[in-house]
Amino acid sequence: QVQLVESGGGLVQPGGSLRLSCVASGSIFSMWFMGWYRQAPGKQRELVAQITSDGHTNYADSVKGRFTISRDNAKNTVYLQMNSLKPEDTAVYYCRRLGTNYWGQGTQVTVSS
Repeated sequence: QVQLVESGGGLVQPGGSLRLSCVASGSIFSMWFMGWYRQAPGKQRELVAQITSDGHTNYADSVKGRFTISRDNAKNTVYLQMNSLKPEDTAVYYCRRLGTNYWGQGTQVTVSS
């Protein structure tokens, strides 16, 4: 059974930073492709960043240059470092094992002054 647990969300002022973490259960985490999604109120869930098993990354245009996805296979953890946050980044952020229906429960990120 795969479980994904996110943490690190919160309230931050515009221009601030947050780091989200997603801890996964599973003995072969290192082989998984992982993604971070977000869903703002009234909007569809969107993929913001993804990372392959060998560390290749890809980003949505809206976060490119501001967000960084990384992974620590020894800790079964994928991270999303978010810098220069904007009010439009406000959303619930989810991690997902790509190619499957395994999702975390989500963590709220609110960017507001």
